[in-house]
Amino acid sequence: MKKKIFALVIIAVAIYAVIFLIPDKKPEKEKTEKTRISAKTTAERIDYFALHGWEVEEISEKEIIIPSEFSEAYEEYAVIQDGQGLPLREYAGKNARLYVYEVRNYSPENQKMLAELIVCDDIVVASLVYSEDGGKTRLSVS
Repeated sequence: MKKKIFALVIIAVAIYAVIFLIPDKKPEKEKTEKTRISAKTTAERIDYFALHGWEVEEISEKEIIIPSEFSEAYEEYAVIQDGQGLPLREYAGKNARLYVYEVRNYSPENQKMLAELIVCDDIVVASLVYSEDGGKTRLSVS
């Protein structure tokens, strides 16, 4: 009887180890998959900010090229995008559109805040909220 109980305990420990202790075996591609957010229309771009609590009004847009190699400053920007699950790095070297918005519902110490959205292939690849004074205040959108 004691041998059967001992065997059951060993089996239970083995099952626990398989379920909780062995690392996730998902392929790397699945682990690093980024969020794909459509930004084809003006409404989709504004809704993106609204979903995160930001009220914005578009003030400009222009064509840009995402650098193929990131400077130190752009790398810091890319880290913010990684944290938001946005695929900026996947679009390095590609043409994109930069949309800039005025934030209407947030103004710390009466600072004008801007929001930007980089869109490539109608997908949001980067976003940031920052102060107009050169970005001394920088916030992720999400």
